[in-house]
Amino acid sequence: MEKLVTQIEHPLIQHKLTLMRQKDTSTAKFRQLLEEISLLLAYEVTRGLPLEQVPIETPFATMKAPMLTGKKLVLISIMRAGQGILDGMLKLIPSARVGHIGLYRDPRMLMPVEYYFKVPRDVSERDMLIVDPMIATGNTAIAAVHRLKETQPQSIKFVCLLAAPEGIKSFHEEHPDVPIFTAAIDDKLDEHGYILPGLGDAGDRMFGTQ
Repeated sequence: MEKLVTQIEHPLIQHKLTLMRQKDTSTAKFRQLLEEISLLLAYEVTRGLPLEQVPIETPFATMKAPMLTGKKLVLISIMRAGQGILDGMLKLIPSARVGHIGLYRDPRMLMPVEYYFKVPRDVSERDMLIVDPMIATGNTAIAAVHRLKETQPQSIKFVCLLAAPEGIKSFHEEHPDVPIFTAAIDDKLDEHGYILPGLGDAGDRMFGTQ
């Protein structure tokens, strides 16, 4: 059985994440770093993809060589901040199908509200990677996975930059079958549900909003 939480500690990921955390990092640089980290996360998360041996011809000989087998992955972005991870992953996996789920967090109740949902038709034949920069309270991630399980994908993995211990606990109480891949597990949540030490609001920092 796959580990419930995998912290990806590659030195390049950790270095770039440190740059993203700094409050004086510009919007443009933040987006660039998020895309670069996303490529590295995708590399790690897709290690277990199945391969099959297929006949090919090189310039000198015929041989059997490994290629990905089965239906292509489907990447699901939790809007809006998930778009930054999605863009990076698509550079490595350009043939992946793409879906979007729009959720925002009610600032008073800290609960997610859905406003958009669009996924490929044949999700039930594909493995799914859900991407969002953070698991804070876990409420948005929990709601997204509940909704996406309705489409009955072959499997689901959740990929993020940062996670809080409280959010991980809540998430796996609801979805013990969905592994989390993250670059860092931070200390805790503050009274407003933000991750500490964190990196601020990822959506605001990506798009220059407040």
